Formats: sequence, C-alpha cells, structure tokens
Amino acid sequence: MAKKDPYAALRYREFNVFLLMRFAMVFAWSMQFVVIEWEVYSITKNPLSLGIIGLMEVIPAVSLALFAGHIVDQNEKRSLLFKCLLGFSVISMGLFLLTWPRFTQFLDTHNTLYFIYFLVFLGGIVRAFLGPTIFSLFALIIPKKIYPNAATWSSSVWQMGAVVGPAAGGFTINLIGVHWSMCVIFGFSLFALICLSQIERKPIMNTKLGEPILQSLKEGIHFVKNSKAVLGALSLDMVAVLFGGAVALLPIYAQDILEVGPEGFGILRAAPAVGALITMFTSAYFPLYKNAGMKLLAAIFGFGVCIVVFGLSTTFWLSVAALFMSGVTDGISMIIRQTILQLKTPDAMRGRVASVNSMFVGSSNELGAFESGLTAKLMGTVTAVVFGGSMTLITVVFTGIISPKFRKLDLQKDLEEHEALA
Repeated sequence: MAKKDPYAALRYREFNVFLLMRFAMVFAWSMQFVVIEWEVYSITKNPLSLGIIGLMEVIPAVSLALFAGHIVDQNEKRSLLFKCLLGFSVISMGLFLLTWPRFTQFLDTHNTLYFIYFLVFLGGIVRAFLGPTIFSLFALIIPKKIYPNAATWSSSVWQMGAVVGPAAGGFTINLIGVHWSMCVIFGFSLFALICLSQIERKPIMNTKLGEPILQSLKEGIHFVKNSKAVLGALSLDMVAVLFGGAVALLPIYAQDILEVGPEGFGILRAAPAVGALITMFTSAYFPLYKNAGMKLLAAIFGFGVCIVVFGLSTTFWLSVAALFMSGVTDGISMIIRQTILQLKTPDAMRGRVASVNSMFVGSSNELGAFESGLTAKLMGTVTAVVFGGSMTLITVVFTGIISPKFRKLDLQKDLEEHEALA
C-alpha cells in the first residue's frame, strides 16, 4: 500500500466545510446545555432540576432513535440535516427569548421553566435525527479509502467542540450574561446552516425506498446483531461509558478526597478531554486500522486500568495523569469504533446503524452517571469507581475470549478493497 497521507481527507473541499459545520453544531449544542443548566439552577436552586434537563433531552432522543434511522435512510441526507439545524436554530432563538427579561416579564417563574423544559425536549427530538444524518452524510462526502483518516479528523473536531463549548459557556455567562450567551449560540447555529448550504445534495443510496417501517427497523437491528464487528464495537463502547463514568463523581474527589477545590476540579475535569484531543490529532499520522480488534480491546482495557488507578489515588497529580491517560485511550477507541462503523456499514443502512449506536451511547451516558451515583451511595465513592473500572476490564477480557473473530479484526483488507474500487 502507498504511504498514507495524514491530510488526505482535508484535501476535499466539502469535507472541510463539513468539519466547520460539525464544529459549529457541537460547540453550540454543548455550550447551550451548560448555559441552560446555569439558568435553570439559578431559577430553581434545586439540583433535581438539572437532572430533569438531561431527562427531557434523553427520553425523546433514545425513544425516537430507531424511527429516526429509518427516516434518514429513506431521505436525502443534506436536506434532512438542514431541517435538523434549522430546528436547533429555532430552539436556540426560543431560549434566547426565554432568557430575556423584557420577554419573561410576561411569564411567571414556573411557566418560564416549563417552556425551557419543553424546548429542551424538542432538542432531544432533533438530536435523535441529527446523529444518524451526520453519520450518513459523512460517508457520501469522501471516498471510502480515506474513511479512517476522515474519521480521525471528524472525531477530533467533535471532541474540540465538546471541550471548547462548555468552557465558552462558562466564560460568556460571566462576561455578557445568560441572555447574550444564547445569542452567541444562535449565531453559531446559523453559521452551521451557512456551511451546510455549501455542500451539494447527495444521492439516496437506499434501494428500498418506501419500505414498511417495521420491516426496515427489523432489518437494521438484524444487521447489527449479526455483524460481529459492529456489535462488538457498540457493546464495548456502551460498557466503557456505563461502568467508566468516574467523571460524574469528580466533584466528590475534588472536594472530599483530593481536597483541591474548584481550581483542581477544573483541571481534573479537563484532563480526559485534553488526552483525547491530543490522541485524535496525532493519530492522523499513525493509522489505527491494522489489527483494529486487538487495538480496540487494548485501548478499552487501558481505559479501565486508568479508572481503577484514579479511583485509588489520593495524590492530585497522579489522579490528573490517570484521567489524562483515560482520555488518550478513549480517543484511540473512539477513532477505531468510528472507522469500524463507517467501513462495515452498507450505505443503505447507515441511518439505522447510527441510530442503534446513538441508543447504545446516548442511554449509556446518562445511565453511566446514574450507575456511578448509585454505586457511590451504596459502596462508597472510591469503591464505586474501582468497581466500574474493574467491570470494564472484565468485559474486555470476556469479549476477547468469547469473540476471537473480533479479536482478529483487521481493517486493512477492507481499505485495500475500497482502494481497488476507487
């Protein structure tokens, strides 16, 4: 094979526009979540209200995921994504109005709160369609032979938006207030729309247009169930997020165990994201498609070890190092998982597979935080974190033993086949 170009995907104009659009979308979405959490807690002074925000978004996102996958596979992706971004822009405008004193003077506190929850719920509906649509459009913008390189850049941009968005939210709340922070979010949503308008409409790859929805959903689930590579990648992702949710307990570590205060909490919170971001940028120079199965198992095993070390640590900088390395290993696993999904999923089924993925990942994020909180309550904080990391290790070892085919998974042959067809 020819020497790999670390900038191969960036040589396609539409992919660069796609990256700008994705960054703007992720930045706006993650910033909006932080700003709304701040506003809702300011109104209620009730920690339960923060849980309700997450619940309002995750219920429609998970409930509609399979249906959304069917719709995505049956429709043109660019137009559908335009509708998703337009919907998000309308929601952002609504939240901009609900944080404007001149507007809210006509509403009492409870009505303002209920309207915010309603808009967050609508955002969950948009989220159900957004992930599968972006996943499907990604595959139509660049050739399959550079999917691994493109997945690296796309994941890096996603991680960057997810890191910078919340930080920008905290900064702008302090600098210009909640209301004008929502204006910034609305501006980024419009920028994402403008970027998307620079991408041409793409052909619909599904040959079964008009297929009954139940048959379509059954076919999608059947594919995931019978594809060892796809099912293995999704399952390992879910387990890592579900049992490795140490981040949910970081306030307890910062205040009661490490006793480092809000400054230390900020460093701890940023460490995994920095590790993941560095990994994603450097991986463009070190492709991960060879022996992908073993590398994915090793990365998630390393993630579990990092969580156990963090759980047992009573030294601040050792804890920071463990969280940093957990981000490094998570970044590696994220890139490999995305490459597996892109290469192993037929074009006609991308929406449904991405929807199943969003159900695995979306639900496990919220359940992971719940699992960490519940086990911390029952076992104690340190025991809960060590338990979660240990369960991740056990799952990786178990998967490697019972699934030798996944363990031996190598994506180089897939890439060579795509290059031969190109």
